[in-house]
Amino acid sequence: CEFDIFASMDPAKEVGGDFYDFFLIDEEHVALVVADVAGKGVPAALFMMMTKIMINTYAMMGISPKEILERVNNSICQNNKNDMFVTVWLGILTYSTGQVVASNAGHECPAIKRAGGMYEIMQDPHNLVIGALEGMPYGEYEFTLGKGDALFVYSDGVPDAINLKEEQFQRERMLEVLNRNCEATPETLIKNMKAEIDLFVGEADQFDDITMLSIQIN
Repeated sequence: CEFDIFASMDPAKEVGGDFYDFFLIDEEHVALVVADVAGKGVPAALFMMMTKIMINTYAMMGISPKEILERVNNSICQNNKNDMFVTVWLGILTYSTGQVVASNAGHECPAIKRAGGMYEIMQDPHNLVIGALEGMPYGEYEFTLGKGDALFVYSDGVPDAINLKEEQFQRERMLEVLNRNCEATPETLIKNMKAEIDLFVGEADQFDDITMLSIQIN
């Protein structure tokens, strides 16, 4: 399948703890990652870099998303002096079929749009966050992206964005914006979502890192 992909990360502080990644594993598979470290500043950023490198390293071995997250979790638990944790959504897309195998470690549920339809929240099965408990088994699930389908993965900085009245942007408003832009390219979709969040937040300080990744099958 041919696809368009775009992602962005806007940190709340000078250095953020969120990250996104997408990379080719081989000629047949591409990995998609969005993750959110609990915490801010330099410690969170260092923890984020370590997690990102591990996910990339294990993914390049050609193992499944659940195995990748199990190995990352065990490695982090062995060296987690600050008791930090990270939520991760990891999907591996097979080019030839559009099949995605995914694993969710305590992360936000992604939004999916079928060709000609509207975005809706995918209530995917959740595993424990990475870094909480060594030896935890992780599960995975599968779905297929066909022509005209799209996927939107994000960190909690999107629904949890807060304005001066201390109201949250919320998932419902996020879905409204997605569906106003349901025919937009991934880049336009993400830029429009960020503009809507900025408009909502107004003069309030950005409360959390805001990370978004969008993929659309052509």
